[in-house]
Amino acid sequence: QVQLVESGGGLVQPGGSLRLSCAASRITFRINSMGWYRQLPGKGRELVARIFSAGSTNYADSVKGRFTISRDNANNMVYLQMNSLKPEDTAVYYCHLLHNWQEYWGQGTQVTVSS
Repeated sequence: QVQLVESGGGLVQPGGSLRLSCAASRITFRINSMGWYRQLPGKGRELVARIFSAGSTNYADSVKGRFTISRDNANNMVYLQMNSLKPEDTAVYYCHLLHNWQEYWGQGTQVTVSS
């Protein structure tokens, strides 16, 4: 069974930066995409950023220019560099994997942006 383990969440002041990491294990087929979603308090889960097997990416409009997704193919890892963080970025961030066209989710990591 594929497993995803996230790290890097925490408390940061507005304007600060955080880097999230996600490691995928027990990968047996092609990874179609890896990405990050977030769930704000009282709201549904939304796409933050995604990177596809060919390297293309897409981002939510609210994070363009501030967040950068990257991937280490050799180690099946995905990263989310978050800069210029705002209080409205406060959420639980989930790693997402599309593997052999099946979806997998990490356990979530809390990001809190507050002074």
